[in-house]
Amino acid sequence: MEHSSLTCFRLLNTVICPASAPTTDAKRRRRGCSFESYATEVEIKALLCRVTLERSRGKNNLVRNWHELTFDPADPGFVDPVMPPRRPPELYRAPFPLYALRIHREAGLALIAGGGGAAKTGITNGLHFLQLDWRENKLSASLLHAHDTETRATMTMALAGNFIAAGQDATCHILSFQLFKSGQKTGGSSGDSAKAGAGDKNLRRRKPPIPSEKSNGSTYTEMTEVAVETLHCIQTDTSPDTLQKAVCFSDDHTLLATGGVDGFLRVWEFPSMKKTLEFQAHNGEIEDIALSPDNKVVTVGRDFQCCVWQRDQMVTGLRWNENLPGIPDKTYRYQSCKFGTVEDQAKALRLYTVQIPYKRERRPLPCYITKWDGHSFLPLLTRPCGNEVISCLSVSETGTFLGLGTVTGSVAIFVAFSLQRVYYVREAHGIVVTAVSFLPETAELLKSNEAALLSVAVDSRCRLHQIACRRSFPIWLLLLFCAGLIVGTVLLLQLAFPGFL
Repeated sequence: MEHSSLTCFRLLNTVICPASAPTTDAKRRRRGCSFESYATEVEIKALLCRVTLERSRGKNNLVRNWHELTFDPADPGFVDPVMPPRRPPELYRAPFPLYALRIHREAGLALIAGGGGAAKTGITNGLHFLQLDWRENKLSASLLHAHDTETRATMTMALAGNFIAAGQDATCHILSFQLFKSGQKTGGSSGDSAKAGAGDKNLRRRKPPIPSEKSNGSTYTEMTEVAVETLHCIQTDTSPDTLQKAVCFSDDHTLLATGGVDGFLRVWEFPSMKKTLEFQAHNGEIEDIALSPDNKVVTVGRDFQCCVWQRDQMVTGLRWNENLPGIPDKTYRYQSCKFGTVEDQAKALRLYTVQIPYKRERRPLPCYITKWDGHSFLPLLTRPCGNEVISCLSVSETGTFLGLGTVTGSVAIFVAFSLQRVYYVREAHGIVVTAVSFLPETAELLKSNEAALLSVAVDSRCRLHQIACRRSFPIWLLLLFCAGLIVGTVLLLQLAFPGFL
């Protein structure tokens, strides 16, 4: 930031005082052009924008002091670069920082979790169930149920049907939830109303639907409620820092893999939660875990390694920069890994990994996405994905899109086939994005959009990112045009050469 700000300062000094030769900072201060007067880069760019605009209008009364510059938002030619970027719609705001996000396809639910931890700061910990539906031509999220996690903040989460694996501190809590409809009677006797509300004090309800009238004059409303039950609580990390950092279910929901700060990979039978495997996979923290359909386990660690395991035997270690000789081994580390399918190719499988710079440089290095063959684990394509450090990765249901969140709050969507960016919002959250997840590709949730991505961050917000469907030319119209072209050509030939047919 300091380097780019200084560059803007020098450029601005040249625009304001074009006849002046480059001078030292001491001389600039004597002239009133103090670099400390405008400490941030955006303010310097704003001044530069305004001065350039004045010069383009032919106003030669250039100022000699930055403080003489005026900003008039009513000016039709004024563009304020200090204004924050337009942010995507906010679906929900939780009363605590958000760290985990999962989508339940069948029920159309978004599960978000987080909290303030054990510190007595007044920030609660919880898991919220959000009902996703369309209202007034836009997607909305309403709170269906709030599950209290006491003094533990959920940092990681995996979903298998109606079962939840929630990583809280050094433990993994296995929860089950059930959705049910409850009828509430209104307009009748007060005793009936009291009975209808009994035992439901801890349930948070969304806005009820339109009530229906019964023959006795009473009104009934039907509401969806959630019942949550804790099934297991197992220890998944033994390091002094005690933190589970990754959790993942297998495709058939028979295995659960966990990884933590101690670098150990632990695999459990599900739902019995009997430990079947435990070994040290990395010398340091495990950042992410992915399970393939044939139950190979891919782990990402802070030790620069991304390993493929068949039980406790390492199948291979991935080398994303093998064909990029200009990038040394210790410059980047793996951050995330996810498996994805290939549209219209039933047997094809892809693995996607994200590589981020190991150290923060004064001039930020780009991050990279690599696409691998999910069976042979050979690299297929590697592309840079920007200078903002990637914090999380998600793959869409059909494997068509990749969703990325960054530590600066930005959100991007890439095409999985070419790894080209098709959507980007700078600082959508303004702080680190902790999780992203695509909505199921159903007509009920997507409507006229090609894809929709949810993102959550430490700012307690859940935001929606949508990609509109690309306009396509109807195939029947194309065939009709071709047929007309052929008929027209034949008629022209007949006119030009009588007896042609």
